[in-house]
Amino acid sequence: MSTPASLPSLTISAVRDGLSKKDFSAKELTEAALAFAQAENPKTNAYLTFSPERALAAAAKVDAEIAEGAPMRALAGVPLGVKDVIVTKGVRTTCGSRMLEKYIPPYDATAVTRLEDEGAIVIGKLNCDEFAMGSSNENSAFGPVRNPRALDRVPGGSSGGSAAAVAQGTAVITLGSDTGGSIRQPASFCGVVGVTPTYGRVSRYGLVAFASSLDHIGPFARNVEDCATTLRVMAGRDEQDSTSAFAPIDDYNTLMKHPVKGLKLGLPSEYFEGLTSETGAVIEAAIKKLESLGCEIRKISLPHTKYALSCYYIIATAEASSNLARYDGVRYTIRSTEGSTLSDMYRNTRGEGFGVEVKRRIMLGTYVLSAGYYDAYYKKAQQVRTLIARDFTDAFKDLDGILAPVSPFPAFKIGEKVDDPLTMYLSDIYTLTGDLAGVPCMSVPCGQSKDGLPIGLQIFAKHFDEATMFRIAYNYEQATSH
Repeated sequence: MSTPASLPSLTISAVRDGLSKKDFSAKELTEAALAFAQAENPKTNAYLTFSPERALAAAAKVDAEIAEGAPMRALAGVPLGVKDVIVTKGVRTTCGSRMLEKYIPPYDATAVTRLEDEGAIVIGKLNCDEFAMGSSNENSAFGPVRNPRALDRVPGGSSGGSAAAVAQGTAVITLGSDTGGSIRQPASFCGVVGVTPTYGRVSRYGLVAFASSLDHIGPFARNVEDCATTLRVMAGRDEQDSTSAFAPIDDYNTLMKHPVKGLKLGLPSEYFEGLTSETGAVIEAAIKKLESLGCEIRKISLPHTKYALSCYYIIATAEASSNLARYDGVRYTIRSTEGSTLSDMYRNTRGEGFGVEVKRRIMLGTYVLSAGYYDAYYKKAQQVRTLIARDFTDAFKDLDGILAPVSPFPAFKIGEKVDDPLTMYLSDIYTLTGDLAGVPCMSVPCGQSKDGLPIGLQIFAKHFDEATMFRIAYNYEQATSH
């Protein structure tokens, strides 16, 4: 690899193969990746911080192991970008907010530690909607991210930088977080693969909390196999996170290569309402392709889907209000110097540090948790959430997977919806049910609009059955040119 030109097409296996054949060293690849990402970043604003010292130190370790003849680690030399809501020791973590503009974490998230332990090279931190609150990556305090496939379009949110970096070719794999669709929607908009694992499959230790009962960490990559490899490395029980699961981890990369003939896949009628005809046609073609591979397609109903949007925006904002109370100017945040009382400091710090969308969600959440409204809103929403989860459980008694669109429409133009929060919230109408139910779900590219904008197919599976989800996605991917 003499120039960075080959970087946008690299996969995990290509990196490992190149290192094995001595086509390049981990140091050379890392230097090229950093140079390429820094040169390309002004186009998309995907990165907020680069970490060359950390990256080159990790690359030197990989090269030393190869020179000694040690077995190559699963992610040896693979350039990795990390969403800026996931903490990295010694590397600035802002959450896309002025509130944490200068925050340097003293520890690494478990997901980052596990990926680095297998040889991944963290080259930088990726832009996102402030505290992961948004569907377009226009809410970052450090400017919006632009979609590499169409620079006048949003990349999706909140993990827009993570999806954009993979689509732009500045990282081989990236980490994002998903609370209501923040991995799958950007993956669909940018034409890459994005995975939201089962709640508890990946430790949330080191993920800055938005809504703790909904937050997931998951990978982005150019293909299904790389997402499967990345998830397998970082999955598993973590004593630092009491909600992480003891469930065994399957060999995704082997199981996903089994044929899909005979699998029963459901099409929920509620997910095909409100689609643009163009998106609907692309999704329909993807379904027919899976049917041609031997899948049995069944029409189903998930009847409580119509309550999901309201349910989500009560629970998520309530948990956000509670989680974000810690940002008050006392410890690791910015601090306002105006005012003479403690209350003034709190008020002014939060007024200056938080953006409009974060303030909106804090106020909504505080309202639904307030005396006299808790039972009417938050408690009722939790009851509805149970019904939504039960819909999935009942459906999976007879199904192996569920297929749906990711978004009603492809990537929209920057500024198009930013002043209409209700319309923006509707961007997540097909994705937030997966988070409410805690089931694994993903987006795999399945075509494009007449304007050349990517469209993703969403796949749901049973709790902790990521293996079947990857199997459906991999077989589809191998049978198409997307």
